Amino acid sequence: MAKKKKAAPEGNGASSEAAAGAADRPDMEGAQFGILAQFIKDLSFESPNAPHSLQAPGENPKLEVNVQVQAIKHADEIYEVDLLFESKAQSDSGIIYNVELVYGAMFQATGIPDDYVVPVLYVDAPTIMFPFMRRVVADLTRDGGFQPLMLDPIDFGALFQQNADKAQILDAQAQAQAQAKS
Repeated sequence: MAKKKKAAPEGNGASSEAAAGAADRPDMEGAQFGILAQFIKDLSFESPNAPHSLQAPGENPKLEVNVQVQAIKHADEIYEVDLLFESKAQSDSGIIYNVELVYGAMFQATGIPDDYVVPVLYVDAPTIMFPFMRRVVADLTRDGGFQPLMLDPIDFGALFQQNADKAQILDAQAQAQAQAKS
């Protein structure tokens, strides 16, 4: 006989990712991570060479994409997480388009230990937000007259680990320089 799956609790979209680690950590029992709001904080689309860039985008097109995560504590257990997105499309003929977007969300993190809040804000929150930001970017480039820019998924866990490793290396280098001076 097949086991019945437990129904997801109703509410404000609380993340099961934050609660997934709770089984291994007794101090995370009752932890909740939920999204309160999502919003576009800043948005810019520029196509300075239109309509020429729409008719003949030029040879050797190149696309640069940059995504960063920023988290800010607003109140007890209330956080804002922003995805800062920049994209520049250019060719030998010049700039095709530039996109800048700050996509934000407010989260409530209840019962999550302090040592776990940072990974939740920099991994789980952007993972939840990314599909919505991706759609804004795709719609914006399409509405600008170009093919929709369909972003590949981002592994925010690997990005977080890479940045943490880089911070540890920089910290070790700074300590070594300080010891060398003394």
